[in-house]
Amino acid sequence: MARPQSKMDLLQESQKNYNKLGELLEKIASEGITTVLDFSDEPKRKEAHWMRDKDVKDVLIHLYEWHQLMIHFVEDNLAGKERPFLPEPYNWRTYGEMNVAFVQKHEKTSLAEAKDLLQASHTRVMELIGTFSNEELFTKDVYPWSGNNALGSYFVSVTSSHYDWAIKKLKAHIRKQSL
Repeated sequence: MARPQSKMDLLQESQKNYNKLGELLEKIASEGITTVLDFSDEPKRKEAHWMRDKDVKDVLIHLYEWHQLMIHFVEDNLAGKERPFLPEPYNWRTYGEMNVAFVQKHEKTSLAEAKDLLQASHTRVMELIGTFSNEELFTKDVYPWSGNNALGSYFVSVTSSHYDWAIKKLKAHIRKQSL
């Protein structure tokens, strides 16, 4: 589906992709597919995340931590505490370093814990989306703290689009394991 452009589409697409992700996780568990990710023998996969994420847990933690960024961004700014989306010292040129820090932060987090964290943060983000009107989500300049973007574009990025990224990554892993 195209990038959601309405609250209804955002909620539906986010839940649909989250459910697909859950189905892939069940497939990995039920078929005994290793949770260790290794794309080192695939040079065409140039993006940093192909080497960064060492197991399925790292993918889930990545999603969870980006949910946390969104939750704090919205809640703090609505409460009058100005906060950029990316925490100091990161910016849009250095956020890859932040993603590596997330993996390091959760070295001792188990896959089961990562699943629980993601479930809770997904629920919270979906609740947050529900508190906004379609106009508040998809009209630019409603919230000065969202910069040049509509607030909904941030939500799309941390939900439906991010879940799609994780789905593609896990499907590539499953395909590779079945060769």
